[in-house]
Amino acid sequence: MRLERISVNQFKIFLTYDDLNERGYSKEDLWNNLPRANQLLQDMLYEASEELEMDLDGRLMVRVHMLQAQGMIIVVTQNQTDVEEEYIELKVTMDESKEMMFVFQSFEEVVELSHLLFNKHVTHNSIYSYDDLYYLLVNEHIEDEKKREDLISIISEYASPSTMTSSVLKEYGAVIAENNAVEVITNYFN
Repeated sequence: MRLERISVNQFKIFLTYDDLNERGYSKEDLWNNLPRANQLLQDMLYEASEELEMDLDGRLMVRVHMLQAQGMIIVVTQNQTDVEEEYIELKVTMDESKEMMFVFQSFEEVVELSHLLFNKHVTHNSIYSYDDLYYLLVNEHIEDEKKREDLISIISEYASPSTMTSSVLKEYGAVIAENNAVEVITNYFN
């Protein structure tokens, strides 16, 4: 589990599928077993409040993004208005992405990763630019789970999973290379 404070009253929890398995949960548990999902959420909120030294009182808005690539991102926002006594009220929204989308902080990371992936014959992918960040959409259909996990591990060394969708990137971002982006980037930046 990885934590990131976004603001005074908001933080992000990143939980991989391996983290879920270590805790005794599966992806299906989160969708189909509400008591188990609730227990996991409470455990994570307790751990996060301890590590971030935050008192979680009042209303919590929790947005859960299930990612195809690596796990889930949970964004927790604490609203402390109208808090009369200590209690926690949760409003949880779950969202699942069918896309494998990754975000890069710099274009140099995109180039480095492209050279690595080119040797692995990764061909179905697109790269976008939006809001000074770079996004890689991986459309590889890989049946072998081990190969898929290996690909995700390699990409994760250079980028982070993203909840951004290709629809938003196509509408508001700029397409750098579509369909065979790794090959295009590798050819242009030897």
